[in-house]
Amino acid sequence: MLTQRIAWILWPAFLVACGMEVVFFTLFDPEDLHFLGAPLEASRMAVYSVGFFVFWAMGAASSFLTCFLQRSPWEVNRCPLPATERPEGCPKREGPCC
Repeated sequence: MLTQRIAWILWPAFLVACGMEVVFFTLFDPEDLHFLGAPLEASRMAVYSVGFFVFWAMGAASSFLTCFLQRSPWEVNRCPLPATERPEGCPKREGPCC
């Protein structure tokens, strides 16, 4: 299940990063970009690479939040402990864990 969620996060983020890379660098030339008022000293390929990974990270953050917020109440509220190991007074101590 974890590898499936990682794929749900990284694959759409990769596709979005590809699209963002094309759109952004169609509009802006890497040699004209400035960072904190100073022109970038990196090569075009380095700027393209860093830009792609920044776009990928932003897409991954968005996909992660989507996966995190779409969890069902069962996933959020389930008890991870077996019934015999739950503390005294736990309302789910006698019943099944889910």
